[in-house]
Amino acid sequence: MKLSELMEEIELFSPYHDCEVREIRNNSKLIEPGDLYVAIPGTNVDGHQFVADALKRGACGVVVSRDMGVQRQLLVKDTKKAYALLCAAFFGYPSRKLKLIGVTGTNGKTSTTTIIKHILETAGLKTGLIGTIQIEYGDVVKPNPNTTPDAYMFQKTLKEMEEAGCQYVVSEISSHALAQDRIYGCAFEVCAFTNLTQDHLDYHKDMEDYFQAKKKLFSMGNINVVNIHDPYGKRLAEELPDRPVTFSVSDPEADFYASDMECTASSVQFRMTSDGITSKVTFAIPGLYSVENALTAISICTVLGISMQTVISALAEVKGVRGRCEIIYSNDRYMVVCDYAHTPDGIENILQSLKAVAKGRVVALFGCGGDRDRTKRPLMAKACEKYADFIIVTSDNPRSEDPEAIIADILPGFSKKAEYVKYTDRTEAIRYAMEHARQDDIIVLLGKGHETYQVLKDETIHYDEREVVAQIAEKID
Repeated sequence: MKLSELMEEIELFSPYHDCEVREIRNNSKLIEPGDLYVAIPGTNVDGHQFVADALKRGACGVVVSRDMGVQRQLLVKDTKKAYALLCAAFFGYPSRKLKLIGVTGTNGKTSTTTIIKHILETAGLKTGLIGTIQIEYGDVVKPNPNTTPDAYMFQKTLKEMEEAGCQYVVSEISSHALAQDRIYGCAFEVCAFTNLTQDHLDYHKDMEDYFQAKKKLFSMGNINVVNIHDPYGKRLAEELPDRPVTFSVSDPEADFYASDMECTASSVQFRMTSDGITSKVTFAIPGLYSVENALTAISICTVLGISMQTVISALAEVKGVRGRCEIIYSNDRYMVVCDYAHTPDGIENILQSLKAVAKGRVVALFGCGGDRDRTKRPLMAKACEKYADFIIVTSDNPRSEDPEAIIADILPGFSKKAEYVKYTDRTEAIRYAMEHARQDDIIVLLGKGHETYQVLKDETIHYDEREVVAQIAEKID
């Protein structure tokens, strides 16, 4: 593709000579003759340091945000945004040819996007999914290392979905992706906000910075859908220039309002009111917090023109999401559930829902990730104590930190009445939970969910809780 074609929607502050561009790169080590290099300032390293290296390797041009005094430079205001637009142009602006749905929020993104995909496909619409667990379209299933891929991979994936005949694409949109402008310039049909609670404060300086990152998505959508039960969602709805479509489990004035919620061990039922019409909904994923996930999906699919009858029928048949309130083992004495909850709010939601249906104890097992927001560690302990009858504190991706030090940060969150034990080794912690299980206990393994690894210092080892639980059960049951 010609450089001039790639640069059509980017404001340039320097002259350039047109050329054929083979690839777009933001890593100088990958440059081959004919590639265009984009110098992006990162958290630890500034890509401008490698401009000379890129040119030496044969780059046909270097996109920079400050004058580097070199030949073949293309001076722009912001290289992050330029990179996103270049990648979109390189793949033919695929978001403009698809109906793209973006879902952002602290909790519920994975479940909600999976539900939306199920509803749209039930309606006969071929739909792609970009999410924390994986990328899916047609028979294709690919691992996804980030909730939202980098700009190049995001556009490349959209292009592949377009070529595969997808009409819709539903994507989780992370705050990191928004802060880093990975999806800048994308055309969204619908953007949705689930909730905002404490997380990622190791990256965002405070909750206001976190909120402002999330808010960026809502300048990109044709239709905005917002949860006004959430305080930040209510604020977002008030600050947007055009009134969004709203949903809530507490405000009857919302466009989509859920009430009379009843939870069982296998589903949740509620009444949903919209445009003065009330419908009874059965959602096949248990948990009171699941109502908000269902309500997000209902709101989005309805504004996209899917009939309420189709939406309600699809919700009754939706399958569970891997690592989200997933029963991974059960016998006649107890069951083991794994869930990705790794924030205070997420933990409270899952434990509250299980407590409502438990006949025996709720036993919570959790740890906190290393090199991440330290301030939420005692808050996670407090959330566990609120609904769990017994707690096991352990490790969860300690990374470069000492696991014992992480646990030491967690413990002050417990009251003197809290009943807990601590095991640094996660497998030993799970073994303890299963060996000491009582009749009708629900053991909840928090934090890992769909993950199949544990990060210890610089090493990432295979670690699947489903396999661990099965191996322990084989020995003790």
